[in-house]
Amino acid sequence: MRLADRTAAAAAELLALAAPVGCVCCEAEDLVLCVTCALQVRLLTRNPFRAEAQAPALVDMDGSVLLPVVAAGVYRGELAQAVLSFKRHGQAQLGHVLAQALGGALSAAAGEPAGFWLVPVPTSSSAFRKRGFSPVHLLLRRLSRNLACGAPQRAGPRIVDALKKSGTLQREGSLARALAPARSGSPARSLAGGQKGLGRGARSQRVRASMRVRGGLRAPGLGGQPCIIVDDVLTTGATLAEAARALRQAGAVVRGAVVLAATRPPVASDIPASDRSVVPKAGVKEKNKPKKDEYQMGMN
Repeated sequence: MRLADRTAAAAAELLALAAPVGCVCCEAEDLVLCVTCALQVRLLTRNPFRAEAQAPALVDMDGSVLLPVVAAGVYRGELAQAVLSFKRHGQAQLGHVLAQALGGALSAAAGEPAGFWLVPVPTSSSAFRKRGFSPVHLLLRRLSRNLACGAPQRAGPRIVDALKKSGTLQREGSLARALAPARSGSPARSLAGGQKGLGRGARSQRVRASMRVRGGLRAPGLGGQPCIIVDDVLTTGATLAEAARALRQAGAVVRGAVVLAATRPPVASDIPASDRSVVPKAGVKEKNKPKKDEYQMGMN
């Protein structure tokens, strides 16, 4: 694996000589992410934080947490540029830096991630056709390789591709039309892609019942398994809430979620600074376990 990484790095340097590239953040030549901007991304993700308090779909009306989430950093500056560029092109150098950030958030959330199943949020079929890859899956594979190289005697965390899109979004053209802004004049197909630009209500309606657990002979046995959901960017939390609903319906024990970046910075009074994890300490009861369907509670 190390040889493969070195070979890929050498190939990237040769490609830069043949077809010069620029840093995605500052446009410095020859590197997709220059040394200065890579350092800035690491600085922006050195202190993972609990982020669910700023996501409306993950907090009940009485303020109780429905799904704890740890974010590697705030979606701004060099981190935002790196995430956007990686989602568009999947560059190896960006993947290395972002996988390190994701690993730091996982460590803050669960300590030893090998004891949990990491479940990536699935990408839509249209996004996969456009990109040719799933950014979250790509980062998790890179992270797993990094952990395996760092500790040869220990297996990396188990990545379980348990979720898939149900196809509800593609079938509900009338819903897309209903959610389109009345005075914008934009066609309904503008909602067929990602959720960028949608408000809380539109995001909630768009993802409702949009995920299900994979079936068939290779379906993972989720009953009683502790899972951590992994996604790239946290906004309102609607996507994570839907993923948690689908997993819990299949019998999984959803401990929380981890994301690369949160669009809203944390408020100091929301979560105690000493409690960044999503996994309760030994002997401590889970106070925030939802008593009813967390999806309905978060979306209504």
